[in-house]
Amino acid sequence: MSAVVDELASGGVRLAVPLLLASSGELLSERAGVLNLSVEGMMLTGAFAGAGGALASGSAAVGALTALAAGLLFAALQALLSVTLRADQIVTGITANALALGATTYGARLLFGDGKADSVPGFDPLPVPGLHRIPVLGPALFEQTALGYAAFAIAAALAFGLSRRTQWGLVIDAVGEDATTADRCGRPVQAVRYAVVLVTGAVSGLAGAQLALSEVHAFSDNITGGIGYLAVVAVIAGRWRAWPTVAACLFFGVAQSLQFAAPALGLHVSAPLLTTLPYVFALLAVSGLVGRSRAPSGLTVPFVRGT
Repeated sequence: MSAVVDELASGGVRLAVPLLLASSGELLSERAGVLNLSVEGMMLTGAFAGAGGALASGSAAVGALTALAAGLLFAALQALLSVTLRADQIVTGITANALALGATTYGARLLFGDGKADSVPGFDPLPVPGLHRIPVLGPALFEQTALGYAAFAIAAALAFGLSRRTQWGLVIDAVGEDATTADRCGRPVQAVRYAVVLVTGAVSGLAGAQLALSEVHAFSDNITGGIGYLAVVAVIAGRWRAWPTVAACLFFGVAQSLQFAAPALGLHVSAPLLTTLPYVFALLAVSGLVGRSRAPSGLTVPFVRGT
């Protein structure tokens, strides 16, 4: 039974890593007033570009850099539409996701034909000597790949470096709460919003690479399977705060892992029901039934100077 629990915890954390990475960027973006429903598309594009870069170069590290660059390019388009052109953020996000799904599906037919999608170079687990033997937490935290450890470091750096206790963290919150007042105080509203959207794109691209290069060493159509939407929901469930968002990511990861560990735990629950568990919680979180929360006042509100 202990081995099963270890596997459940390990699988849960493994599945939570891409969520954690993407939601760490989305949290900053929403705090600044920009809702990126296109996180799903950013992750999917990153997974495709990462797998393509790794296959072409023979290096997983190059694949990760390619994924990061693809996420940045995707985010630049999102920022242009949402920040500069002030398009509806929900419509542009959903449209961008549909575009990413179609483009990567078509691209996969061209790039990964003849079984190449299943032979992508990837990252192997790197157990930390001694620490990986700690019961439950050891396999979960200390048997990650190099990209997995980098994901933890990046998420921590964003959480602490841009928290509400830092100068730039306060600027981000000011822009998200009242962009007009922040602009009158000399804060670069447009630049801040562009920056957080680009950060979201970069980390979401790496999250996609984590799926393709660390988890399966392959690329398949719609490999993200809605994880990007869960990253957005994790921010809402976490009430736009870092640690509660981390907890929501871990919950979603364990819930997804439970569908594989349930038989060994003696839980006779249908797999489809377990698959829907994260999304049921997501609905509860969005509806506010798991606790009251207040979104940033300027979330999805375009900034127009002089208004």
